[in-house]
Amino acid sequence: MKPSGLIVVTGGTGGLGRRVVARLRDQGPNVRVLSRHPGDSQEGVEYMAGDLVTNQGVEAAISGAEIVVHCAGVGKIKEDTAQAQNLVVAAKRGGVGHLVDISVVGAERIPVRSAVDRLMFAYFASQRAKERVIEQSGLPWTNLRATQFYDGFILVMVRAMSKMPIVPLPAGTRFQPVDADEVADALAELALGAPTGQVPDIAGPKIYDSESLVRSYLAAIGKHRPILNIRMPGAAAAAIRDGANLAPDRAVGRRTWEEFLASSVLKPSVAPVAANRRSSH
Repeated sequence: MKPSGLIVVTGGTGGLGRRVVARLRDQGPNVRVLSRHPGDSQEGVEYMAGDLVTNQGVEAAISGAEIVVHCAGVGKIKEDTAQAQNLVVAAKRGGVGHLVDISVVGAERIPVRSAVDRLMFAYFASQRAKERVIEQSGLPWTNLRATQFYDGFILVMVRAMSKMPIVPLPAGTRFQPVDADEVADALAELALGAPTGQVPDIAGPKIYDSESLVRSYLAAIGKHRPILNIRMPGAAAAAIRDGANLAPDRAVGRRTWEEFLASSVLKPSVAPVAANRRSSH
């Protein structure tokens, strides 16, 4: 289905949002981006400034939309709840016919109760809080849960860890990361279809323990670090050790972590050539 009306993408300048915008623009519909830091409007894409947390500019940005794809997020319960609430109010006033949301695998299974849970795993709780707002909105909705992105949480995590002289890792944790482009493909397809509520998860093709992710990244950049596995306390950490953040039956992604590293991480053997080229100009 190709909608005749306007599609609004919140967070459309972020890592996932910009990918979704590109796919929707290529499909032909009019696309508007709602972002705190909008870019310049271009053919097929209009950018509008707005802040979903403070509700500034939201109603104007949603006005006239047939479909809204919600890619914005802060990762904090209070802020993500406020974003969803303000978006729902604007969408209902504007007569939006389909609200599409992206969330995280495990949002409904990982309990975030203690201060330690909130410190380490607030993102899961914030996504579940956002989901509840949308589910109870009365709007036609679709929600897709994805595992962590290679070039998002996973890369940020291993890069930060690799800078430490000794790498501390949460013992027993596993991830099933997925390529952001594949998630964007799925989200754009859902946006162009009918509202279907909660849809099957999307996850990467392989499950990795956290140590193997870090070691493969270190190998890719030519470094060595000792690794110290630490057992994390709390209900959320226990749920993750039990695999609540995984979706082995939904390993529909195609690109692997190894393929991502090979194409995206600069190896030291290449660095001197690049450096020499820069110094010669």
